[in-house]
Amino acid sequence: MVKLRLKVGPKGQIVIPKILREKYGIKENGYVLVDVRDDELAITRAPSVDETLEWIRLRRARLRARQATLGELSEVDLEEEFDEGLRGRQPVRLPERPDA
Repeated sequence: MVKLRLKVGPKGQIVIPKILREKYGIKENGYVLVDVRDDELAITRAPSVDETLEWIRLRRARLRARQATLGELSEVDLEEEFDEGLRGRQPVRLPERPDA
């Protein structure tokens, strides 16, 4: 594990060295995620909008899911669905729409 000592500027800013930005794909004007842990901060590259949309598309395909309409969601208790998911139960499947 490599540790770097970085100077914090007057506005709380740090400069991530170029070699690390290149290695981890952190681009100028891009975003990073800061994971606050007990006694440390972990900085990771935030996924781009395109990467996030691709992840959602792949996840939907893997789950064979489709986007629900508001009318369908009115009949589903999302808190109960979440709790059941945590307990390992299968979530309620929404009925197929005729136009799907």
